[in-house]
Amino acid sequence: MSEWIKAYARALGFELVGIAPAQPPPHAESFLLWLAQGYAGAMEYLERTAHLRINPAELLPDARSAVVVGLNYAPAKLPDTDYRIARYALGDDYHQVIREKLETLLSAIQAVVPDVQGRVCVDSAPVLERDLAWLAGLGWYGKNTCLINTHRGSYFFLGVLLLTLELEYDAPAAGGCGTCRLCLDACPTGALTEPYVLDARKCISYLTIELRDSIPEAYRTPMGEWLFGCDICQEVCPFNRPRAHQPLRAQPTREPRLQPRPLPRLHDILTMDEAQFAERFRGSAIKRAKWRGLIRNALIVAGNKGDPDLRPLIERYCQHPDPMLRETARWALERLTDYPRRSSDS
Repeated sequence: MSEWIKAYARALGFELVGIAPAQPPPHAESFLLWLAQGYAGAMEYLERTAHLRINPAELLPDARSAVVVGLNYAPAKLPDTDYRIARYALGDDYHQVIREKLETLLSAIQAVVPDVQGRVCVDSAPVLERDLAWLAGLGWYGKNTCLINTHRGSYFFLGVLLLTLELEYDAPAAGGCGTCRLCLDACPTGALTEPYVLDARKCISYLTIELRDSIPEAYRTPMGEWLFGCDICQEVCPFNRPRAHQPLRAQPTREPRLQPRPLPRLHDILTMDEAQFAERFRGSAIKRAKWRGLIRNALIVAGNKGDPDLRPLIERYCQHPDPMLRETARWALERLTDYPRRSSDS
């Protein structure tokens, strides 16, 4: 049955699949300590659901097994934009893509074993996917806190299907970063405070997506041109880069719905109203930032780019009724004005 489930999952397009016991995650205490240190920032939902995340049986009574899958999202080519978007957000919203596949898998299992119960967990569900993925053999923890597969890198989504079915379990994944610290040295905001520890409050992904308030000034310049999310710690990772005379480990995704969508220019984003934003990013993970957050991010990118053609758009937000957008625009305008001097100094 275990091999049949894995074969079916691969037929659905999952490149990685493994099975782990539905037990309290081995790193549960580390997760609770991470929360206690305040590293989750404004993501209070992590603390609110912590008791569920450290005990899968709370999500599905009598859970016995966790089928953990990985779906590659690496694009064959990055789209031509005048800003940066994290690779995972270039296509359709992955939540729906993975959920549909796992629901199909669950239905297939129930057709064979009618009395089995299951629960699909895709990111937003309170489960520690990385721990279960490690137990299921999909990958090991990198110093950048991403799950890394030795043969496929780290550009893949995780999904979990909890089952009230006893299955054969895979061995935990083996591997490691060795002495490499490229990700720690490359992080422009110092979010990786030490190997395997991420202070989300400093992370560009958190700042541009999860944070609803003003982005602290200390992190605005280091954000560079990242409009939504950040891939720097993955881009520098040797497991995502080609080795001498060998192909790229992170092969392009084969999933049609994860292919990059057409993206608007920065100018177009800064002229969008909320209705246009909702329509343009319908079915995209970028909607997570909401209109207000994306405009805030776009203003910071505009200031960092130093493009004088964007000045009128920035100036327009200097009079905006939203105090956060107004303050961010004034910062961007000041940075834009200062750009010629910065360029000559460099």
